[in-house]
Amino acid sequence: MAAGKGRVLPLLAVAAALAAALLYTAPFSKSLGGEGCSLLPHGHFWIASQRVVALGRVGPAAVEVKEGLINAIAVGDYRSFVLRRPLVDYGDAVIMPGLIDVHAHLDEPGRAEWEGFSTGTRAAAAGGITTLVDMPLNSFPSTVSEETLKLKVDAARDKLYVDVGFWGGLVPENALNPSKLESLLNAGVLGLKSFMCPSGINDFPMTNSTHIEEGLVTLAKYKRPLLIHAERIPDVASDEELDGELDPRSYATYLKSRTPAWEESAVRDLKRAMKDTEVGGRSEGAHLHIVHLSDSKTSLRLLKDAKHSGAKVTIETCPHYLAFSAEEVPDGDTRFKCSPPIRDAANKENLWEALLDGHIDMLSSDHSPSTPDLKLMEEGNFMKAWGGISSLQFVLPVTWSHGKKYGITLNQLASWWSEKPAELAGQKNKGSILPGYHADIVVWNPEAQFHLDDSHAVYHKHRNISAYLGNELSGKVLSTFVRGNLVFAEGKHAGAACGATILAK
Repeated sequence: MAAGKGRVLPLLAVAAALAAALLYTAPFSKSLGGEGCSLLPHGHFWIASQRVVALGRVGPAAVEVKEGLINAIAVGDYRSFVLRRPLVDYGDAVIMPGLIDVHAHLDEPGRAEWEGFSTGTRAAAAGGITTLVDMPLNSFPSTVSEETLKLKVDAARDKLYVDVGFWGGLVPENALNPSKLESLLNAGVLGLKSFMCPSGINDFPMTNSTHIEEGLVTLAKYKRPLLIHAERIPDVASDEELDGELDPRSYATYLKSRTPAWEESAVRDLKRAMKDTEVGGRSEGAHLHIVHLSDSKTSLRLLKDAKHSGAKVTIETCPHYLAFSAEEVPDGDTRFKCSPPIRDAANKENLWEALLDGHIDMLSSDHSPSTPDLKLMEEGNFMKAWGGISSLQFVLPVTWSHGKKYGITLNQLASWWSEKPAELAGQKNKGSILPGYHADIVVWNPEAQFHLDDSHAVYHKHRNISAYLGNELSGKVLSTFVRGNLVFAEGKHAGAACGATILAK
């Protein structure tokens, strides 16, 4: 990360700093507390393993945690030393930066029956996610002003098991009013989000290219991103569009209703906005971030061209586009409905290729739950069911399980899920295991396999709406640390919710 350049790293590998220790070898159930913010009753300790993802390498190391921060890293054969402070030795498990999910809908205030801060962040902690950035819609009211941001921050109080930041909304009401946008940005949102098609939420209307271009001018002053749901109803219907009576239970019907032309139309409409972010452009300093890219053909090619020309553009996709293909979606199984849709197997392969080649920058969950009745699972009507994949707790094992066949590395995983998302959200002290950074860490076993069946503990509010249920996965989360607090270990959460709200300054 850029924030780490030029830093002198205090790597401790000398016995002078090492003395008698209290040693925990995970699992360490008898050592776990549970009443306060952390399951580990120490504020100054070391964690170690044979596979620590840090400093551009994967290998044996010990990480010193002190007062919520990473204080030092001892690289090499840490077992030849006895550390002064308590040491949790995780053996061969992987220690890596906690995941940062920049695209989650926690739905509070107003729709806590869909998810809520408490259940959402408990699920995140169980999945190795240490920071979430909450989307401005699906809660009520939507976060489009200083006042509605305050409502959201107040609703989150004493409910967070991980750190949570907030995106604000760019909507027609504020897009052409710089003072309104500046008020929202000054209140602490990390950036803005807009839709180029109907969002499905009444108080979050869609924006057009003019709204986006003017919003970027204001964002440029703050050097914060604009996240865009890049689907737009095409001006001319494609040959694939619906014609006549089709079965609403058929996934093919839904695919035809929302073709790749929707994404392509949006990206083409962003051409001038992307150009404005280039050096010398009227929005220099801002940047566009395309959320949940699904179309790996023309839309991706256009975005690659814009990047190559100097536009400040980043792209995310989601595990469900990398794990599933349209051919596998059973008719009537509305758990798989999302927008843009999960496309065919060839599209999935192209997305993996773009991710591995660096054209897609990062991953996010787009966790978008609802109440089970809105998914219409008994009726199975794809055209009427709420769209959204419930996924927070599963994104790490899903990415790893499906990525193994492509030879993904632990360093790539850390880049896609930690380093690049931290950069997008402006979190210079998160996303890597480096001295001075927050001690946000996940410990997991990539080799552990499990069946996501009814016996598996799931912390989402509504476990039955997730498309991942029934899957065989690899990668079990053992422990999750947030700012040095052990918030999840061995299926147990800390007794208190001590995550922080993140507001931009």
